[in-house]
Amino acid sequence: MSIHINNLSFSYGNKTVLKDVSLMVADGESIGIIGVSGGGKSTLLKLISGLYEVTNGFISINRHSSSENRRKSVAMVMQNAMLFPASIRDNITCGHAISDEILSYACKAAQLTDWIDSLSSGIDTFVGERGGQVSGGQAQRIAIARAIAKDAPVILLDEPTSALDGETSAAVMTALSNLTKGKTVLQVSHRPESLAACSRILRLEGGQLYVT
Repeated sequence: MSIHINNLSFSYGNKTVLKDVSLMVADGESIGIIGVSGGGKSTLLKLISGLYEVTNGFISINRHSSSENRRKSVAMVMQNAMLFPASIRDNITCGHAISDEILSYACKAAQLTDWIDSLSSGIDTFVGERGGQVSGGQAQRIAIARAIAKDAPVILLDEPTSALDGETSAAVMTALSNLTKGKTVLQVSHRPESLAACSRILRLEGGQLYVT
């Protein structure tokens, strides 16, 4: 079992966001979770990924329950890509030693190669503060290349195309398809059509998960 969640609850102050959530996701399975904006979907992913500490309940990924080990086992792509004020290369590698072969593959799979080749400084181009010198679609594909290079067994997707226009969204969808191939995937969205490729879809409502 790739992801195991049992009786997970989480609150922001006095506001309960998740209540007794339990979920089992098998290796290689693609699960979609639908729910309204602000309903706890992003919080659930941040708990799974180890960004938030579990205080009530249990989460494990490949039988590892510590936050540190969960962070090593997942790659997450969010609605708004988080870029560092650094080069494209550094945003993909995050300071880790990654071979040129893996870096090249990640860029190609994320649909970045043609754009990078058109830049005077190539992959060493500075992206600006908070990625301000690249478009939203380019930033999202850089984030996807980062996830591809990490090669984590579990992929978490938080509405990765909802802020993009149609043409840009198509390129990002191709990149996402390359990212998720052969991986365990948990994707959240408020749009049912975004989850059409998932093998199982659940609904998060009132802090609890329901079968759709």
